[in-house]
Amino acid sequence: MGFGLSNILHLIGQILLKPCMCVLLLLMIVTVWQFGDFAVEFFTERRKRKKLDATGLLKKIHEENDLQKTIEGSGLPARQKAALNVLLESSDMPKTSLTALAQRLLATEEEKYDKAVGITDLVAKLGPMFGLLGTLIPLGPGIIALGHGDTETLSKSLAIAFDTTISGVISAAICCVISNIRKKWYEDYLITFELVMESMLEEVDANAKK
Repeated sequence: MGFGLSNILHLIGQILLKPCMCVLLLLMIVTVWQFGDFAVEFFTERRKRKKLDATGLLKKIHEENDLQKTIEGSGLPARQKAALNVLLESSDMPKTSLTALAQRLLATEEEKYDKAVGITDLVAKLGPMFGLLGTLIPLGPGIIALGHGDTETLSKSLAIAFDTTISGVISAAICCVISNIRKKWYEDYLITFELVMESMLEEVDANAKK
């Protein structure tokens, strides 16, 4: 009975090897894709972001009359500019509704950032798991081959084990670094976005009372 269960588990393990390798290949592809997105983001949006003077922008919102022109001339990302324009276009709404709309726009922006980070976070978690799985599965046949003196099968099993480990660890490491850097960026983006929104709401409310 125990021998039969052992054979079944061995068979399941060998069946899972190819799907495991496919998943690792997919994780590597996602890692390359995310690294490319990260590089583009760094050389475009992030470099523009460094020129943004958040304090100066807040002063302009309270000092200048044309809020839309102020927002368009800021160094905010295009998506945030669009959200702020939606808020401006709805400035005739009651204060409570306008505040709710601002909260919804802020939550939507946060969801987009969470989604971007979520991809790399997932790869960072799955990479080591599937890398370890891809390491252990080939070792079974390799050990058996070693017992029979079949060094060729042993070398192939070890090669697969090392390759899957390297793939999983590299994917996880790169995505972990990308996630950590992006989280710092996005936290700064959201803080600035929230401050600008609050300033705009104050200015809209002040204009409505005039």
